[in-house]
Amino acid sequence: MSQLPSFLQMYRELIGTPSVSCLDPSWDTSNLGVIDKLSTWLRTLGFQVSVNELERQQGKYNLLASYIPPGSSGGLLLAGHTDTVPWDEGRWTRDPFELTEADGKLFGLGSADMKGFFAFVIEALRHIDLKQLKKPLYILATADEETTMAGARELNKFGQLKPDFAIIGEPTQMTPVVMHKGHLTESIRVTGKSGHSSNPAAGINAIEVMHDVISELRELQTHFQKHYHDGHFAVPYPTLNFGNIHGGDAANRICACCEMHIDLRPLPGMKMNELYGLIDSRLATVNAKYPGAVCLEHMHEPIPGYACAADAAIVSLVQEITGNAAEPANYCTEAPFVQDLGCQTIVMGPGSIAQAHQPDEFIQLDEIAPAQAQLRTIVQRVCG
Repeated sequence: MSQLPSFLQMYRELIGTPSVSCLDPSWDTSNLGVIDKLSTWLRTLGFQVSVNELERQQGKYNLLASYIPPGSSGGLLLAGHTDTVPWDEGRWTRDPFELTEADGKLFGLGSADMKGFFAFVIEALRHIDLKQLKKPLYILATADEETTMAGARELNKFGQLKPDFAIIGEPTQMTPVVMHKGHLTESIRVTGKSGHSSNPAAGINAIEVMHDVISELRELQTHFQKHYHDGHFAVPYPTLNFGNIHGGDAANRICACCEMHIDLRPLPGMKMNELYGLIDSRLATVNAKYPGAVCLEHMHEPIPGYACAADAAIVSLVQEITGNAAEPANYCTEAPFVQDLGCQTIVMGPGSIAQAHQPDEFIQLDEIAPAQAQLRTIVQRVCG
């Protein structure tokens, strides 16, 4: 495929095209530049390419490249996200948007997490004749994984996407990840009634009400530890973390408003309505005592936990090809949304998760050739 740029040139262009997703609008950028490059390269390989603007996030795009042999179904999906986190200008020692080779590494924002994965995929396919494939092959590129996972929530817009197997190329050093916890971030706001501090009965102190809320949620922490268990994880139960809290404005005023943000990590298989039901039941006493004072709001749509069966065919195949045993992960990915397509889904890609969201993010040069060869073998075994 002489029309395609070299592997390093593709890597360089992906890193050099900003695609930051952030809830702070001053950081947030469109991913269209990355999508346009991928679209051109994948069409050059012979894929049919569809690009959808997200309903949830205008200016953000998903891409699906498809090669479907006549009369075939199922096949393989290779998936990744096109966005990166923001960067800390004070801690990077290199330009985050310039691919830099040094000390046996490639440095750049997204080099590991995870725009570089698309260069790996395209390079692995460069010398495969798609006309020889007997099963469909799909390449999926999503938007906003680092914030709301809005792109992964709109995969139903690609109605033809029905693979047998999916690999999400997050940086795992080509070790298959087969489960992770979910992630919820919730805001709890208490609205009280202000007044002079000399007469506490004249108002409702939101800090005191929040104290009752925290006491109830501490009981929920204990409930999680006693009644839920998955030994695959280092922390084998769901967690609830009190992340920040603020309220009040002066020592001589009854506090009228107090807000706290909490982080929850449910186990795979836990239903979101089950989790919210547990929270509601713990707060019922507080709500009865202070009607209308406590409000819970979602800071982002919940991300459920994910698990792929240990004896799934895709797990056996990639363990054989990579020589790496499957394991769980502590972080969240798009896996539960991809799995909803009805396919066996794993998380596996080049690079290390230890580099994700870090200054001077990099991938090791000696990882490149083995990972490309393993990806090529997987495609040939599943679709060839």
